[in-house]
Amino acid sequence: MSELRGGAHLATDAVLGATDLTEAVHAAVSRPLGRSPRTRGLTRWVYHLVRGITRGVAHALDGALRTAEGVTAPPPSDRHLAVTAPSRDGALAVLNGVLGDRLAAQNSPLAMPMQLRHAGRPLVLDAASLARSVPAPSDTLLVLVHGLCMHDGQWGDEAHDPGATLARRLGATSVTLRYNSGRHISENGRDFASALDALVAAWPRAVRRLVVVGHSMGGLVARSACHYAAEAGYAWPTLDASLVTLGTPHHGAPLERLGNGIDTLLEASRYAAPFARLGYLRSAGVTDLRYGHLLDGDWTGRPRFARGPDTRTPLPLPEGVACYLVAATTGARRRRLRDQTLGDGLVPLDSALGLHPDPARALDVPAEQRWVARGMNHFDLLRRPEVTEQLRTWLAPGPMPSTTDV
Repeated sequence: MSELRGGAHLATDAVLGATDLTEAVHAAVSRPLGRSPRTRGLTRWVYHLVRGITRGVAHALDGALRTAEGVTAPPPSDRHLAVTAPSRDGALAVLNGVLGDRLAAQNSPLAMPMQLRHAGRPLVLDAASLARSVPAPSDTLLVLVHGLCMHDGQWGDEAHDPGATLARRLGATSVTLRYNSGRHISENGRDFASALDALVAAWPRAVRRLVVVGHSMGGLVARSACHYAAEAGYAWPTLDASLVTLGTPHHGAPLERLGNGIDTLLEASRYAAPFARLGYLRSAGVTDLRYGHLLDGDWTGRPRFARGPDTRTPLPLPEGVACYLVAATTGARRRRLRDQTLGDGLVPLDSALGLHPDPARALDVPAEQRWVARGMNHFDLLRRPEVTEQLRTWLAPGPMPSTTDV
């Protein structure tokens, strides 16, 4: 019922937003020289009536659902849960990626809370609860961090589970992070740093080694977490720590820059300008991907949708943490133009490898700690055994092999 209430609030916002958009277009057409997004006279009253009716219906519906929320329904069967849970989680993950900042600001029950999870269940971060939830804890923690519009259950597929495989090869306990990917990356990074600190402190045995693997946005959240952990004086970055990023847009993603350019083009025309509001619905997490914002200062006090150059503060990789960067390209052969425009379909090769013409922004990673997966797209990095094997080669004890892809 709480999620139905959240859905009703979202539907109300959609109707009110559509009404505002329609009136703004109507005003632009009927009064070409006017500046107000509102119409006049009887027409303005009609739009006002539509908004009033919408809010009235929403208030009545919220009251009914709030009453029904207190009624305990019989729990669904295990079979029902097995069928619906993945699709429900997937839908919520996409919704949070697109509108998550708005959902969080409204305290909507549809906003995904940050959770560290094990075996598909959230962990309570105290010693007694962790001892019950993780009966055979390792002294090595493997933490998997998903990307934009995704959730922790989307690592791997039926043919290959990279988390389980890598944990087995490293003798580690695998933990996943679930978070609202529509919030600012720095907000998620700070919360992730705090959650990891609590996990390590309450873990049933002393943690010797920590390995964090982040896919796409997850790699940026992990880098941000390392910064805020060091700033707060947390102990976990001083462990035997490793960070692996898979298809992470360290220097931004062209699709978000394209979206920002489309906003600018729409605003150039009086008749198309109202439609720019549709682009303004995208979340703070999405706009952070324009250049790869990691810190609060990269966005605080700046209009998110304004067109401008890359003004983020350069943030080097964390000191004392072994870092490995994986990129992918859909082409089987090296072709500079395609690799730097399409890359894996979402992230260009240089961005994923941390390469940048400005030395202050380039990530200082030895060539043998970078790897290019050819003939793979952005999401293949989550499920292809070749990727897991490369991570095992890097992270398992033993000499470092040479890498010739880069």
